[in-house]
Amino acid sequence: MFCHFGEALSRLCRERRVSRRALAKHLGIGVAELAEIEDCRSLPPAQIIDAAAALFGMSRDELLVRSGVLPPWVERLLREQPERALDALRGTYSDRDRDLTAPFLTVPAPAVVLETGYGHLHKGDCVNFMRSIGTDSVDVVFADPPFNLNKDYGVGVRDDLAEAHYFEWSRAWLSEAARVLKPGGSLFAYNIPKWGIHLASWLSQVLEFRHWITVDMKFSLPIPGRLYPSHYALLYFTKGPRARTFAPPRLPIETCRHCGGEIRDYGGYKDRMNPRGVNLTDVWTDMSPVRHARFKRRKANELPLRLLDRVLDIGTVEGDLVLDPFGGSGTTFVAAELKGRRWIGCEIGDCTPIIERFRHLDRERETLKELRANINTLFTVSSLALRRRHGHDTSRYRLDDTQPAAMHEGDLFDRE
Repeated sequence: MFCHFGEALSRLCRERRVSRRALAKHLGIGVAELAEIEDCRSLPPAQIIDAAAALFGMSRDELLVRSGVLPPWVERLLREQPERALDALRGTYSDRDRDLTAPFLTVPAPAVVLETGYGHLHKGDCVNFMRSIGTDSVDVVFADPPFNLNKDYGVGVRDDLAEAHYFEWSRAWLSEAARVLKPGGSLFAYNIPKWGIHLASWLSQVLEFRHWITVDMKFSLPIPGRLYPSHYALLYFTKGPRARTFAPPRLPIETCRHCGGEIRDYGGYKDRMNPRGVNLTDVWTDMSPVRHARFKRRKANELPLRLLDRVLDIGTVEGDLVLDPFGGSGTTFVAAELKGRRWIGCEIGDCTPIIERFRHLDRERETLKELRANINTLFTVSSLALRRRHGHDTSRYRLDDTQPAAMHEGDLFDRE
């Protein structure tokens, strides 16, 4: 029966009669940190895995298999040549068997097609690109891969793979994403629920599950024979039990767009509410599809700037390094640039929309400034104006500390 890494480590200690103190000393960590590793369901940093494998006289892959994690090359052999896979697991494989273990090797990065003050964009395959990045070097990974729905993303992008091939490819890039994350780093993976179920199950073997965020966003007409699909899955995992950064923004009270009245009755709690707004939940209903010509940069779908602004708020601080292996229209890179985060990424298809977008950052800066004016405040400026006009009482709420912040936040966007 498969277990997670910490359980496998504990079992090996009992089997080999190695004390926890001796194990912690060999790994170069304290006993308290070892206890966290034993309790955590995600994999520890690569050097911990390698040190533990060396102590117990086994390969990294054998230790991972004992932890319930099959390396991608083993999964492939199990499907294509089961007998050879069994030999591999017994340790009789050759280097030829390990073609898919290249995640742990450094390879040249694809060509750079855009470089800015904060980051650079590469054109090429995402897996090869991530293999060029050092282990434990990225603070946040945000990924919005193709959903395998046979959509047209232009030359070089396939969106019609067989399901087994799609999962194999997904595990390959997710393995890389997990490897390059720093301990305490965060991974956000955006997909449709159909694939999100499988990807979350696999990710739980190597990272720590935090949230399945439901992003309510309606793109298309209802599909016959099915419920109207109106939301996406945003999987949120961390590398280790605790996130290095977790700073979700607060949102304004939901109010009627016509009169400014509260959608929800807060009753006797109005004077106790945080003046900077209400807590962010794991259901996001304020995201809209990018359809207007003013904001849309390419024919294919693209994510709203609000989504990436929020993700980067949750998982980063200024100066952190953000990786997006599926550049798309460049929303992640634009948000990172304007918020003072370093960024790296790649796009296998046409990079022109991203390059053009960076030539007009002033428009993006103004859009983001408008978005930032409506977070970390109990009421937006427009909702307060509507409330006054329609006679709604706001006196019981504490507003003194919030409205100046809401109206003036975001001086960082005045950068040239």
